[in-house]
Formats: sequence, structure tokens, C-alpha cells
Amino acid sequence: MAAFLILDSISLVTPDGRPLFDGLTLALGRERTAVVGRNGSGKSTLLRLIAGDIAPSGGSLQRIGRVGMLAQLADERLTVGEALGVADELACLHRLESGEGSLDDATDADWTLPARIQAALNEVGLPSLPLHRPIASLSGGERTRVALARLLIETPDVLLLDEPTNNLDADGRQAVAQLLERWHGGILVASHDRALLERVDRIVELTPIGVTLFGGAWSEFAEAREAARDRAEADLDHATDALRNTERSLQKAREKK
Repeated sequence: MAAFLILDSISLVTPDGRPLFDGLTLALGRERTAVVGRNGSGKSTLLRLIAGDIAPSGGSLQRIGRVGMLAQLADERLTVGEALGVADELACLHRLESGEGSLDDATDADWTLPARIQAALNEVGLPSLPLHRPIASLSGGERTRVALARLLIETPDVLLLDEPTNNLDADGRQAVAQLLERWHGGILVASHDRALLERVDRIVELTPIGVTLFGGAWSEFAEAREAARDRAEADLDHATDALRNTERSLQKAREKK
């Protein structure tokens, strides 16, 4: 399977020098990978690093395919069309349809775009959303679904989703779940949503003491992690018992002496 992203021994520290994670090696192709960890473990920072917003503290990152990150759509001055990133292209088509287009317009025109926009809005559960509607009039969940639709239109090789189900209603969460099921490229999702984590192919856990890669979804990962903790506790108990036995033996030897 071809890889769209290759991370080799990636390490990252905060601006004040606190280590987030170290030694992350990962190749991402056409699979769904989840990033989990406690708040502050570096999940969102890792996605920003892959998106190119920041540089790693160590290691190397190769982007062989195109990467798209779920936008937050914080600028309320945008229309839906602008938020989808299609306003200029639609204006080009409109000029051509009205007979006012230039040669450049004719060269740049993408006549498949209107159908792809409608298909993307259908996919995220917003089939009747007007493109001229202001983003400010949408709920938080609707904005997230518009951002998902933009990714569907752009069709990058890898989707980066940072807590995509936060503030979503049931229809919005279903749209995200369907995106994970139907997407043909790679997905890297940072989330605490257990239902969403059941739909991934593998899990990357970020902790201050290292990075763990697990092949499987959340329930298998949680079971394996719990079993590992039980083994660690049992090993600790055995070591404690052995230490106590050694101390008793030493005490007896001192008393005999």
C-alpha cells in the first residue's frame, strides 16, 4: 500500500521546552488512524505539524500526497460558498454562462464543480443549504458539516480531523461517521469520541513516556491496555513480595549473627 505520509522518529517539545512526545514513526496510506491521549498530550499539535503549520523538534516528515485539515470556520464574514472555497470558481462559471468570460475563465472553468458541491452537501446532510447564506447564521454543528463538505470537494489524499464530532448534533455525528466509512484516502483523527474510535483501523497513543501503535479499534485497544496494566501491577506485586522476602531473610540473618 502506497504511503501518503511518512513520519520518521518525530519528536516535539512545547515552546517552554516541555516534551510532548518522542520517537513517533508512522506511515499513513489508505487507512483510518486515530490519535488518542490525555488533554495536553500533543494530539492537536501533531495534526498541525502534519498540516505544515509547525515544524518538528526532531525527526523527518514526508508529505507524498495532498493533506487537508478540517477547518474551524471562525470568520463569520464568510458566506457558505466562500467557506467551501468555491466562490471564485463559481464566479468564473457565472461569467462564462452570462457571456462575459475571458479566455482565462474558459481555461480555468471546472464545469463539474456545481455537481460536486451538491454531492458534498448531500453527503454531510445539508442538501438545501444556499451558498450565499452567511456562516454567522449557522450553528456550530452546521459549520463543522460545511467544513467537512469542503474537504469532500477538495478530495485530498489525507484528511486531518481534530475532534470532529465536538458540538455536533446526531445528524452531524452521523455525517462524520459516514465520512470515515466512505473515504478512499487516509484519515488521521484526534478524538475522545468512543463511537468514532470504533470505526478506525489502528490507534496511536501519545503519552509523556512514549508512543504506542496498536492495530485495531478502540474496544480492542482498551482491552489490551487494561491487560497490560494488570500485568504491570502483577509484576509490581511480585517484585514487592520478593523485596519483602529478601528483607525478612536479611533480618533473620542479622538476628542470628
